[in-house]
Amino acid sequence: MTHDERQSLIARYRAGYAEIVAALDGITPGELDAHPRPGAWSPREIVHHLADSEMTSAIRLRRLIADDAPVIVGYDQDRYAATLFYDRPIEPSLDAFRAARAATADILDRLDEAQWQRAGTHSESGRYDVETWLRLYAQHAHGHADQIRRARAAARG
Repeated sequence: MTHDERQSLIARYRAGYAEIVAALDGITPGELDAHPRPGAWSPREIVHHLADSEMTSAIRLRRLIADDAPVIVGYDQDRYAATLFYDRPIEPSLDAFRAARAATADILDRLDEAQWQRAGTHSESGRYDVETWLRLYAQHAHGHADQIRRARAAARG
């Protein structure tokens, strides 16, 4: 990955929180809890997922940079949604998402070439390096912002 590609992905990663806030702008209580189809998450559940995912991803990146050959353990996001009270208010989860992402973006800005090449093993997908991490998480919030918009549109009919 080139320096410019990294910078573009870091910018996209930084913009993820604002993208979620924009997708939630003006959301009604009905839209917040709307499920666009059976089994799909509501916007409220997506926000809680983003907080859990972001806090997990922040630790994953730190382990990739600081630990030698870390094992990055996967988790069951649907189990989290089912057991971690995803019906609660979203504001603390939005705060956690924002803070974890901002702190992590500051780390990304400071990585040297050797740190960009660090890797470990993901328990579900094998080799997992810092660049792979960035590719995944630069897109993650944007994809969920689109999912929120679709859920809101479905709720409005």
